[in-house]
Amino acid sequence: MRTTHIHQLKNSETFKQNLLLWSQQFDDIVWLDSNNHKDQYSSYDAVLAVDAFTTIRTDYFDAFERLKEYQTLTNDWIFGYLTYDLKNTTEPLKSNNFDGLNFPDLYFFQPKKLFFIKDNQVEIKYLKMVDDEIEDDLKAILNDVERHSERRSLSEVEVSRSSLNDIKIKLRIHKDSYFEKATKMLSHIQRGDIYEANFCQEFYAEDSEINPFETFNKLNAISKPPFASFLKFEDKYMMSASPERYIKKNGTTIISQPIKGTAKRSGDKKEDLKLAEDLSLDPKERSENIMIVDLVRNDLSHTAIKGSVEVKELCKVYSFLQVHQMISTVQSKVEPERNVVDIIKSTFPMGSMTGVPKISAMKIIENLEETKRGLYSGSVGYFTPKGDFDFNVIIRSILYNESKKYISYSVGGAITSKSDPLKEYEECLIKAKAMREALEG
Repeated sequence: MRTTHIHQLKNSETFKQNLLLWSQQFDDIVWLDSNNHKDQYSSYDAVLAVDAFTTIRTDYFDAFERLKEYQTLTNDWIFGYLTYDLKNTTEPLKSNNFDGLNFPDLYFFQPKKLFFIKDNQVEIKYLKMVDDEIEDDLKAILNDVERHSERRSLSEVEVSRSSLNDIKIKLRIHKDSYFEKATKMLSHIQRGDIYEANFCQEFYAEDSEINPFETFNKLNAISKPPFASFLKFEDKYMMSASPERYIKKNGTTIISQPIKGTAKRSGDKKEDLKLAEDLSLDPKERSENIMIVDLVRNDLSHTAIKGSVEVKELCKVYSFLQVHQMISTVQSKVEPERNVVDIIKSTFPMGSMTGVPKISAMKIIENLEETKRGLYSGSVGYFTPKGDFDFNVIIRSILYNESKKYISYSVGGAITSKSDPLKEYEECLIKAKAMREALEG
């Protein structure tokens, strides 16, 4: 049983910053922040889960079956991540590319301490607490502003020095090689092997150190996305400015919101509106999105009540600080007794990060990319005790192995028959801009 306490907040933004900073003492952290995007499907403004009571970590072999068992046994809130390479447990696929990060393929934990922020209220749920623990923690979060500010200032100096002197971003795939690989992808499309595939490339830094908390704050300030997340697992970190929801379950309703279609922003209001309008009308971008919508409809149909899959929103353009994005919303209904992990397994990996047909696209992706995707293009989120869940898509994210001093961020884009390799490469650089700025200053 969890002990619940509700506290009214005077300033939720200040509380959020202090709460995330306070959380850094723990080995297991999942922080989810909507950045005040009032998504009609959102349950909370921000969520923090820390301090593992129980955990599951595993490679891809039988990963979903192990997660199903863990989720059933805990019958509690569990938070964690699914890497892209869980594809190898759902299909006869492999991941043999270079991996500089070494995240386990799947990791979830049952947190002792949970914070749910909505409007100007925080709901706190503790497991196995000792007397006055909630009150003591609240006092530390609310009253240690001066000490936190001092620590923040020191951290900013450390990050600034690191960014200016140490971080040298390298490309795993250089420009000429990218063009060559994109051309090979187009050849597969022309032969009919696939219709679309998401082709990604890694940017990385070796022998480099960052302050993950400060780096996340920089990245989040640059982008302010609706699915921002910070994850810490022992010596491994993820700092994500994701704009994309993968999948959400609320009761018997399933929602998936794939993104396909990107355009840059402009400081000139008239030009910016024109960029958004052009994106909404672009036949190449629309065809990318519609193909993935069809794939998502098919994925959801595996667990849906017959006839319940519907497209609620098609190719709508949403504007974020860095980019305009084309987003569609697909919904289905499931039977109440349908296992929640099976719903995710039947749709994973998400269509927006694979291609059409999905299995053929994933095979070609593995052959042409140079880096094991791992956590990138996977998902982070949670399950509730009632069997609901909410997971994002891990894109626009910085991954960091502190022990190996290895920093990585990857970007990609959909290749279709209408793709121009030069424009696809330029789109990748637009998507990479926020991560580079957060690291280099």
